[in-house]
Amino acid sequence: MSRLALQSAVRSGSVTLVNDYRTAAGLALGQVYRARPAQIKAPSVFIDSISEDATSFTKEESQRVVRVGIRVVWGVYDAGQTVDQRDAFVDGFYAHVMDNYHAFGANAECEWVGTSDDERWSPEWIEADTSPYFSTLVTLEGRAST
Repeated sequence: MSRLALQSAVRSGSVTLVNDYRTAAGLALGQVYRARPAQIKAPSVFIDSISEDATSFTKEESQRVVRVGIRVVWGVYDAGQTVDQRDAFVDGFYAHVMDNYHAFGANAECEWVGTSDDERWSPEWIEADTSPYFSTLVTLEGRAST
């Protein structure tokens, strides 16, 4: 894998993972965005953040760790039906990620880091939208050595 391609591979691989799982499970998740959308239509999924650590960096070798935050916006509150959909998605998506550990490329491992719910999340980049949403942040990690 090219030293410069891991972040691109993590972003596109994350979108592919969500789309493939959505199709296989027959889920109505709305649009899946590669970046933060201009407006929120629940349910929807988007790449919320990408960060990277270089755990070893020399002229000859590097070990890169790229984390991606996948935000799933479920609705305006965490009602019973909403949390049931959330639980089913997280459990099924976890298994899907485990089965597709090379989603970020042949030379990169995709690992599940965790999830975090936010019952009062709001998109701070959309000034007109001050509604709090119930959302889940799924964090995956791509590891590669070159």
